[in-house]
Amino acid sequence: MLKKWLQQYIVTHPHQDKRTAIGVLAGKVGLLSNLFLVLIKLLAGWMAGSVSMITDAMNNLADSASSIFTLFGFRAAAKPPDKEHPYGHERFEYISGFVISIIIVFVGFQFLLTSIERILDPTSLQTSPLVFFLLVISMGIKYWQGKFYRTAATHISSNTLHSAAADSINDIFITLVVFVASLVEARTGWLIDGYAGVLLAIFIIYNGIQMIRHAIDDLLGSRPSLPQLAQMKEVLDQVDSIVGYHDLLVHNYGPNKTFATIHIEIDDRWSLTEAHRLMDHIEKSFKDELDVELVCHVDPIAIQNEKHTEVYRQVKKILQSYLLNLKFHDFQIEESEAGPTIHFDVVVPDDSVPTNEELFQAIERDIHQQIGPYPVIIEFDRFDLLKEVR
Repeated sequence: MLKKWLQQYIVTHPHQDKRTAIGVLAGKVGLLSNLFLVLIKLLAGWMAGSVSMITDAMNNLADSASSIFTLFGFRAAAKPPDKEHPYGHERFEYISGFVISIIIVFVGFQFLLTSIERILDPTSLQTSPLVFFLLVISMGIKYWQGKFYRTAATHISSNTLHSAAADSINDIFITLVVFVASLVEARTGWLIDGYAGVLLAIFIIYNGIQMIRHAIDDLLGSRPSLPQLAQMKEVLDQVDSIVGYHDLLVHNYGPNKTFATIHIEIDDRWSLTEAHRLMDHIEKSFKDELDVELVCHVDPIAIQNEKHTEVYRQVKKILQSYLLNLKFHDFQIEESEAGPTIHFDVVVPDDSVPTNEELFQAIERDIHQQIGPYPVIIEFDRFDLLKEVR
């Protein structure tokens, strides 16, 4: 039902793209529902004299602020590219998520102090059936809100809304703790309201810190997921005419703005026109199938040169002899009057113990002993994304 409602909302708002329409709707729904929850829980907290209920209400007030930033963030992210921001404004969604996280942590610390004060100076709660009824109603609203956020997040692949959905589900457990603590105190007379408030405040702070960490990762630029890398590899493996590929770099300028560069190895006998035509084909495949703006760098490989091929095999044997799972690419032999120079890049696993300098000395020594006293130039890659999906 929620999915059909979202689809209908998109149809009735053709002036906005799908992502903006749903993001703005989520902000509005979240703002209204959270403000309603604030009123319910403040009323329940005032009637019962409960610091944990008021802490829960202030958590929903922070959620209301989050909804405002969500609304603001999706509107700002929808702005088209301009002179100062040629890649668009989609990262504003990450900024709004960062600000929301800071607000949540601040609210958590404030109510941690309030709850500690209640532990030091405890007072009895004045619970009633109406108070418990209000708490049950608030949990029902939060469940619906979380389900709405999750449906909207899945619809537009939004990490911000996925976080909002998770936060809504967490709020159900927070209110449940308040409910149980109030029920226990009403039945037994144990003054545990302050302790419940501390537990909730710590939970709020923890979630806020986790959200800050994810927001910072988005702003700094986090690595693509393994499924994304596997999809890219699948597209590249469909191109039979290339010799190989390496040095994939992925840059995100927002949830829907992904750029990438890669080195494509081809037969060095190809003409420039043939190479250009193939690169255009690969770039178009990435755009059509993955919605990624790809730029290809051409690496010509002398695959038909018998001398080069023999040296290539010997270098491969040397690297395999170290039992470190070393891979290499960009292999070239540059001929000059002074003699040939061997160039290649080595991909080093993350858990490899030897340093780059130690590896270079070992490889250079073995090449001189087994192949010849050729100058050797080696570049070491320790963060090659493609090595994890090969």
